[in-house]
Amino acid sequence: MKSSIRFSIKFIIGLILLFAMFIIAMVFGAAETSIQDVWNALFSNLKNDQINILREIRFPREVGAVVVGAALAVSGAIMQGITRNPLADPGLLGLTSGANAALAITLAILPATNYLGITIACFIGAAIGAIMVFSIGTIKKGGFSPLRIVLAGAAVSAFLFAIAEGVGIYFKISKDVSMWTAGGLIGTNWIQLNIIIPFVSVGILVAILLSRQLTILSLNEEVAVGLGQKTGQVKAILFIVIILLAGSAVALVGNMAFVGLMVPHIVRAIVGTDYRSIIPMSVIVGAILMLIADTLGRTINIPYETPVAAIIAIMGLPFFLLVVRKGGGAFQ
Repeated sequence: MKSSIRFSIKFIIGLILLFAMFIIAMVFGAAETSIQDVWNALFSNLKNDQINILREIRFPREVGAVVVGAALAVSGAIMQGITRNPLADPGLLGLTSGANAALAITLAILPATNYLGITIACFIGAAIGAIMVFSIGTIKKGGFSPLRIVLAGAAVSAFLFAIAEGVGIYFKISKDVSMWTAGGLIGTNWIQLNIIIPFVSVGILVAILLSRQLTILSLNEEVAVGLGQKTGQVKAILFIVIILLAGSAVALVGNMAFVGLMVPHIVRAIVGTDYRSIIPMSVIVGAILMLIADTLGRTINIPYETPVAAIIAIMGLPFFLLVVRKGGGAFQ
């Protein structure tokens, strides 16, 4: 009971911080706006240049940051739970590179494909990338070795990114592919969000519903089987959830590594190892992290933009090295 109350307090604080960061992200940028402009853009029918910028450009962009941050964070948490691998992350284990390769092939072969078609292609590519990594990582006896999986992920990611680049050069669509795969929220619009948000919402909801089973799986698979859990079915469903979340994120912002690695470790330091708490808190922390990165990207070098993927990478690489050095226990 006390732990439930403590989590509720932490969750409410997280929601408050998320709301505050969202307002900050809406206010700051190349165009000068105020909190009053944000209020008018969200809750009034007034129109002027600042309000139009907020409604048509900044508001969908920051909603996109929230959605992508939540999707990558939850997919990373699920991956770490299923594999019991502290280094698991959609960007490091082939999902985003697979989605990027599928996206490039789709743009080359079916240039008139609508956004829903591109999103579905990203789902398929993410699945192929993940299957390749886990297949290579488990060729040798001994199951899921964290180091072996990460090495397989690096090799497969390099291969799939090379395919994406090669397709772009051969079909003379390198610019289009680069715009998709650079990793950023420029140009995010409501048409894209209306397609992506339902997929992400369903994925997160299923993850929350299966969070108890994921907690048991993350501790010991033999115990899960002993308790009557159908581990094969649970893993299959959670794998589909990971593909939905990672594929949706790539379809919206392109390649974005390290979010799914960092957030679950940070969240476990806040709420513990129960995935009934980790999954919902990962939604909030992932959204806050992406809002911070996007705000920095828009404000560090005004009027130019710093790629969000670069900012996340600057945060994530030291974090990755720290987790490796501590053997996954740095933030437990």
